[in-house]
Amino acid sequence: MMEPRLQASDLGFFAALAMSGSLSAAARELRITTAAVSKRLSHMESRLGVSLVNRTTRRMSLTVEGEVVLRHARSILAEMSELEQQLGANRANPSGLLRVNATLGFGRSHMGPIISRFSRQYPAVDVQLQLSVDPPSLSDDAYDVCIRFGPPPDSRVISHKIASNQRLLCAAPSYLAQHGEPLTPSELVRHNFISIRQGGEAYGVIKLARGRAGKIETIKTRGNLTTNDGGIAVQWALEGHGILLRAEWDIRSYLARGELVQLLAPYRTPDADIYAVYPAQQKTSARVRVFVDFLIEAFKKKVHVLTDHLQDSSLTLARNDEKR
Repeated sequence: MMEPRLQASDLGFFAALAMSGSLSAAARELRITTAAVSKRLSHMESRLGVSLVNRTTRRMSLTVEGEVVLRHARSILAEMSELEQQLGANRANPSGLLRVNATLGFGRSHMGPIISRFSRQYPAVDVQLQLSVDPPSLSDDAYDVCIRFGPPPDSRVISHKIASNQRLLCAAPSYLAQHGEPLTPSELVRHNFISIRQGGEAYGVIKLARGRAGKIETIKTRGNLTTNDGGIAVQWALEGHGILLRAEWDIRSYLARGELVQLLAPYRTPDADIYAVYPAQQKTSARVRVFVDFLIEAFKKKVHVLTDHLQDSSLTLARNDEKR
């Protein structure tokens, strides 16, 4: 009997290879040798009669035919997994592959620990967490759930708010002692800013409004330090290099300990609430629903812990001030 040109196992292999970005990374993901990955890919290309991957010494990219195979592979794998869910799984015992995307800093600090606990409770779900500097396109079917900041503009996807989040202006006491504290938005232009380049957000521009209904003021900032990593930006702020606009989730502990000081508190920046976003076709997936519910509960607990920590730290700081 003639061997079929494309086998079901080829789809999972090629999807893993494309997501890994290189033969060696795919080998680590699949727990086989790089030579075995290369051999299997070559065998697959030979049977199909087309080249699927452009190989170079440092990286690889998909050919046009490879992109077609990947698109169909992801769709077929998702349908197969969903069929398994509907036939034999239920909400209490979800199973199958769950692909999650989050930003680098937030993913390391928050998603990693939460997924660890999720995996212990739902061991039949295979979770793949992919961290990236910029969020993937919402039309990309490479992920089942994406963690995004701010409400998604695309109505074709489903979003669930999992936590409130506000961007705050802050600086270290050492910076303020040397340069003074800005009391109005217009004074910000005289200060050094630490900038973060991520996603499609406007670079070097801050929008502030006094209260909920106040007029929005747009401030063009300047500074000598820029990065695409939020953790590095926070470290620079702690070392007194300038003013930083950062999500409250990332700096609350530093504010509580007095290592950073919130600036222009009466003014608000656009909300950066945290959302779990997934394609509409995933709404019946038990593993996606269970995971999103798990996230909501986990972040509720985090809010309580952070609030208690903030109150305890504030009391400690107040007592220390009284002693002085």
